[in-house]
Amino acid sequence: MHDGTLADRMGIEFLEAGPDRVVGRMPVEGNTQPYGLLHGGASAVLAETLGSVAAAIHAGPDRIALGVEINATHHRAAASGYVTGVATRLHGGRTLATYDIEISDEQGRRVCTSRLTCMLRDR
Repeated sequence: MHDGTLADRMGIEFLEAGPDRVVGRMPVEGNTQPYGLLHGGASAVLAETLGSVAAAIHAGPDRIALGVEINATHHRAAASGYVTGVATRLHGGRTLATYDIEISDEQGRRVCTSRLTCMLRDR
């Protein structure tokens, strides 16, 4: 389902997936800014990917999830290894779903906090 997508190109791997919670990880290497640190946009891509997958599962097989709003606060840098994101559902309605996404480094330190709202609609 994700072959050839941005998530695939960035090396995002899914570790757990359900309507209430999606967990995935992404390598820092290859997703850095010129200083060798994880790019903030890469964190946003990880957050939107995890939240969108969770929203799509919540929506069901005959519906789609479209991101309508995302924000991200970057707390600390990551320079190597993997970052892991956990998307947790805050609201799951018929037309909107909102997820809180926490991204941490391999030491369990928070790198980024994000929130994503998706519109749910029929295919």
